[in-house]
Amino acid sequence: MEERIKKTADALSRSRNAVALTGAGISVESGIPPFRGKGGVWEKIDPMEFAHIDSFMKDPGKVWDVLIRETKSHIDVAEPNDAHLGLARLERMGRLSAVITQNIDGLHQAAGSSDVIEFHGNFAWQRCLDCGERIKTSEVSMDELPPRCSCGGVLRPECVFFGEMIPPEHLARSRVLSAACDVMLVVGTSAVVHPAASMPAIARQNNALVVEINREETPLTGVVSDFLIPGDAGEILSRIVAEMEKRL
Repeated sequence: MEERIKKTADALSRSRNAVALTGAGISVESGIPPFRGKGGVWEKIDPMEFAHIDSFMKDPGKVWDVLIRETKSHIDVAEPNDAHLGLARLERMGRLSAVITQNIDGLHQAAGSSDVIEFHGNFAWQRCLDCGERIKTSEVSMDELPPRCSCGGVLRPECVFFGEMIPPEHLARSRVLSAACDVMLVVGTSAVVHPAASMPAIARQNNALVVEINREETPLTGVVSDFLIPGDAGEILSRIVAEMEKRL
């Protein structure tokens, strides 16, 4: 593993345009449970019943009570971990251009990353379905479900529900960044949710070095990625950053 960490640090040191793609695994270390996989939210509830836009519009109180309340409880207290901080440090070092994330927790921005493309939106804000007013999720009272705006309209998270489109501008820019990068760090993603999972393939097709940092193998391993560094994202990114700092 040490050799792969040094190889990644070498590549980042030479890189002119590195990009990171992150998934739920990077935020597990901050106490946020994943949606998919072992112990994930979808093991407990049916996403089509509680995370589809049609379900929300039909009975927003039910969706708030079962899904959004718990999500809010985790995100309200979560803080960036060493993985988020490591990526932000790489940006400050001039070695990471942007982060493309599947996460909705806002922890990359909290860590200091300035260019974050959120494929699935962000849970940090709620928007009124009637007047469009935006309210920080942390300031939303749970005394009434669904929570309502001062105008009386129902609040909804600014994240992408099943049945909604990923913002086309986010998809377009992610493809451009993936095609232009010379190194892509793929951190904490199972690489099964498209179109995000196609970004490493775009990078590889354009001769970028694709490095996976994940606890286990994914469909990318040995097919798209050049190599996998197995383990916790926080520890591995901290070691990569430490190796980079030796070269300053």
